[in-house]
Amino acid sequence: MTIWTPDLDLHGGPKYRAIADAILSDIRSGGLQPGERLPTHRDLAYRLGVTVGTVTRAYSEAERRGLVKGEVGRGTYIRDPNKRTASEHPELNFNLSVQNQWDSLQDNTIDFSLNLPASGLAESHLRKTLDAISRSNQLSALLSYAPDPGLPSHRAAGAAWITATTGMDVDADNVVVTNGAQHAMAAALMAVMLPGDTLLSECLTYPGLKTLAGDLGLNMIGVEMDEEGLRPDAFEAAAKQHAAKAIYTMPTLQNPTARTQSTERRKAIAEIARRYNVIIIEDDVMGALPLERPLPLSTFAPEISYYLTSLSKCVAPGLRLGYLVPPEGMHATVGAMVRDTCRMATPLMAEIGTQWIEKGIAEEVTKAQRNEIAARQRVVADILKGMEFELVEGAFHFLLFVPEPWRDEDLTLAVKEKGVLVLPMAAFAVGREAPKHALRICLGAARDVSEVEKGMTILSQIMRAGSVATNTVGISVV
Repeated sequence: MTIWTPDLDLHGGPKYRAIADAILSDIRSGGLQPGERLPTHRDLAYRLGVTVGTVTRAYSEAERRGLVKGEVGRGTYIRDPNKRTASEHPELNFNLSVQNQWDSLQDNTIDFSLNLPASGLAESHLRKTLDAISRSNQLSALLSYAPDPGLPSHRAAGAAWITATTGMDVDADNVVVTNGAQHAMAAALMAVMLPGDTLLSECLTYPGLKTLAGDLGLNMIGVEMDEEGLRPDAFEAAAKQHAAKAIYTMPTLQNPTARTQSTERRKAIAEIARRYNVIIIEDDVMGALPLERPLPLSTFAPEISYYLTSLSKCVAPGLRLGYLVPPEGMHATVGAMVRDTCRMATPLMAEIGTQWIEKGIAEEVTKAQRNEIAARQRVVADILKGMEFELVEGAFHFLLFVPEPWRDEDLTLAVKEKGVLVLPMAAFAVGREAPKHALRICLGAARDVSEVEKGMTILSQIMRAGSVATNTVGISVV
């Protein structure tokens, strides 16, 4: 371990950012060498006269920038910039995928990296809705400030949507309207956690959560999974060992695995959360897509649960419309987080979503998405016959396991050269390397079924060309 004490007077801004800037500066000057272990959080905090949480947040920020790599139980090390692969920049790859989508409109790139619903299914409705809004007497209200949790009619529509798609009984007064699920996630985390607190999640999780946790200075710990997703025994062990403050989980069509927890599994997780006083943050953005699904996890422990969803995965991501249901009595606190981050959810977007929910348009588009998912999955099952993958009803995304001698990051680069974008498991892994080489494939961003067929054919040909026939395994359709 190097004895490193940066001079924070040379760097402006918040202390955590100054420490991260100092790491970058000393790497460039040669003061910190690849492979060197940085001081422990507590040691550096003592020498700088700052809190341990500040150092934790600084190291998280440095890891987000790709400067260091933290390993549970071993410490934080300076990365070697000459030995990084694409998979060692998962958040960068993830964030660039949106730009990749725009770029793909100008060329022949096929984007299987961005988890979107199929486009074009809601456009005609938008034209009619905007025309109706323009002729209404609500324009002044939609152009003014709204209450922190949102306008009453928008909150009522959110409650109705959640009840209709999940079966969970929701009080409209306890719904907070947000600018999408990512915003709801940030508001929930800010309402319950402080820098240095420990956040649990599945060992493979949404990359946006990893970035957000780093920005908030949280200590993330991955929890092992099985065929249903989060394992109760692993959750209990992690909650006990790490004194976890909260757990983020996707019980329905989990990202990236698309696995769904059974009702019994959800009850077990809720009971463990109660026993160890761990707050539940349930991300249910995929919840409207399956025809049949268990009740939300939050149903079994509402007093400690923050439930969030949106219209992004089933209707249109551009609406940026989400809903957050906190424990009873906490909507004002969460509303304050909305105010602090963006002042309010955009009333015009919320009004569009409200009209679509009330008129049945959101349900209609969601049904059309289910049909499109089924059509695209049929193409995948045919082209990937003989390979190992998991297709789940209602999910635009799925796991494709990579046969030897391929590694997922190498295959990612190989197919990118042929104009196909995918994400390796390192983009989703928390703390340690991904447990098995695989790719997350998303079918919604492709323009149509024929583009899915073209992209999957390219991927299949490259993957089979690099594999040994005796090592390929039978199809696994779940």
